[in-house]
Amino acid sequence: MTSTPAPSPAPPSTGPGAQAPASTPPEPGDAPLVLTVRTARRAATGFLRRYHRLDVTVGGPLHDGPVLFVTNHGFGGAADLNVLAALAALDELSLTRDVTILCHQIAWTLGLGKVVEAGGARPATYASAAEAFRLGRHVLVAPGGDIDAAKSFAARNRIAFSGRRGFARLAVEQGVPVVTAGAGESLLVLWDGQGLARALRLDTALRLKVVPVSLSLPWGFSVGVAGLLPYLPLPSKLVTSVLDPMSPEEGEPPEAFGDRVEATMQAGLTAMTAHRRLLLG
Repeated sequence: MTSTPAPSPAPPSTGPGAQAPASTPPEPGDAPLVLTVRTARRAATGFLRRYHRLDVTVGGPLHDGPVLFVTNHGFGGAADLNVLAALAALDELSLTRDVTILCHQIAWTLGLGKVVEAGGARPATYASAAEAFRLGRHVLVAPGGDIDAAKSFAARNRIAFSGRRGFARLAVEQGVPVVTAGAGESLLVLWDGQGLARALRLDTALRLKVVPVSLSLPWGFSVGVAGLLPYLPLPSKLVTSVLDPMSPEEGEPPEAFGDRVEATMQAGLTAMTAHRRLLLG
């Protein structure tokens, strides 16, 4: 699951009182793990193209330098098909620079840090993104985090960044974002469980703001589990669009720029989903 970077100036924290884990490139001895993760990613994007009939459209030309790619979540956590679709879209662009994926701290909390780092992920902090840009890399972020990933089925075609504008501040200071938008139903989320997460204090213990109640195969009715386990997604058609590059206007505050980016993404998503067939796409 990707997440929004912490705001600048950057103490390397991902939220109030939270200390981000250290992040270093994979060691030479991790080469087999890197190969395994890359093979799994290719298999996953191939699955999207066949099972989900993935279509990708690309807007205007990219910025010559590093770019901040901004995407929205779909459904689920570890198996979020919209994030995989965004990665497939980046493959379509034939990028000449590596991509750093900003990822929710839960991956490190669960002991999966080495695995996601082998796939190019780093903790979702301002420092991680700034370091990637310093190295000449692109950065991919999904600012909505777990709230966007676990939105209810009724809100499936809404982008839920929940006022998070760290990505806009990052873009203003570091480069030009390219906006991506995706569509598809892969998990039936009945309720996002934000109140339950607060009651269990998961928002402070694990930085999880939702405990989704969902229906999925093979788990059936589940509370907060399906997003962390593999599940059989609905055979929905996925459509992803890479929109034209956007940059802040002269004197435009980061918050206003972030609002404009989210509104542009929502307009693109609304247009893509206007004539979808329920569940099938």
